[in-house]
Amino acid sequence: MMTEALLSVFVTLFVVIDPIGVAPLFMSLTPTETVAERRKLALKGVGIGAGILFVFGLFGETLLNALGIGMPAFRIAGGILLVLLSIDMLMARDSGLRNTTEDETEEGAKRSDISVFPLAIPLIAGPGAMTSIVLLMGKAEGDREMQITVLATMAVVLILTLICLLAASTLMKLLGVTGVNVITRVFGIITAALGVQFVIDGVLKVLG
Repeated sequence: MMTEALLSVFVTLFVVIDPIGVAPLFMSLTPTETVAERRKLALKGVGIGAGILFVFGLFGETLLNALGIGMPAFRIAGGILLVLLSIDMLMARDSGLRNTTEDETEEGAKRSDISVFPLAIPLIAGPGAMTSIVLLMGKAEGDREMQITVLATMAVVLILTLICLLAASTLMKLLGVTGVNVITRVFGIITAALGVQFVIDGVLKVLG
């Protein structure tokens, strides 16, 4: 049971953060940087993204309660958001939900330090990732061991994200744009199913 839950958490966070899909975007934002500069930006960006996601994971539900928003409502809203996110992934398009918009990408390319924006936010700690970690932590409410497992699994996914960023050049040579898009579309199907499941869970909680 624990193994199944762990796999579910890992798959959810991996497909939503999508380390493989972030790698080519990181390359496009750092066309003139040296390997050392890219390494520094990747470390800083993943570190900031991790901090944001951990804060949302630990205090997201508290914030929702302060705003008078129940977890069932957030599950439904979060599920809808993930379904919209999955459509972007399936169509391999950028709408601002999963990646930066065209204007944001242009602005980011002009920055000397892209680690905070757009790398940490929204490429790593985007709306989908923040929503997912709050929902996963909420689902494990009352189970301290499971909550620690969720946070530890997120740390593993973020480490994999860092590895993909550091190996972005090699990854692009191996997969190419088409390969990355194929993987992203597969992730999109899984994300759509996750989104629908969150909506169903929220509705059942309301009705129950």
